[in-house]
Amino acid sequence: MAQTAGVKPMTITGRVASERERCIGMTDVERAWRKQWLQDQILSSNEPVHVEEYWRERTNPIRRFYRKPLDVIFTSLTPVLGASRAADYRYIAGKLGLMAVGALCIHYYFKYNGNNWTKKGGWRTVRTKPMVLPGQPGFPFKSDRTKDSDYADRGFSQSPLHAK
Repeated sequence: MAQTAGVKPMTITGRVASERERCIGMTDVERAWRKQWLQDQILSSNEPVHVEEYWRERTNPIRRFYRKPLDVIFTSLTPVLGASRAADYRYIAGKLGLMAVGALCIHYYFKYNGNNWTKKGGWRTVRTKPMVLPGQPGFPFKSDRTKDSDYADRGFSQSPLHAK
């Protein structure tokens, strides 16, 4: 459901929200209303109120489960770091943790799911031949592939099944 439940949002500040409108002139009723509205914007000393049960009901149990380790660590660090800095560090630690897990998953995939002669799938990585210019050692570049069977080998020649 939309935040306004299908009703177009309406500002409660009225005509006197803009300084230009206030300078044009305000009635006594508008002046009293504006004074009350400004007083209502001042929060009490115990605001904002954190109701634990409210947030527990609003968050997904799976999300609460995977957030719990960092919540415990940074709740204990809050008195030392301060609430704002602890929240910032918790956010950064969570994102760095996700990046580390992602990097490990990518490493695992490329290490154990490479494209070779034993399987059809996986990413095929191919090395390009080095650029050797005239006047540099190794010019002209000669490939280390000596026979036609070395091309499109995909690692079969290193296999124990390959007859040597």
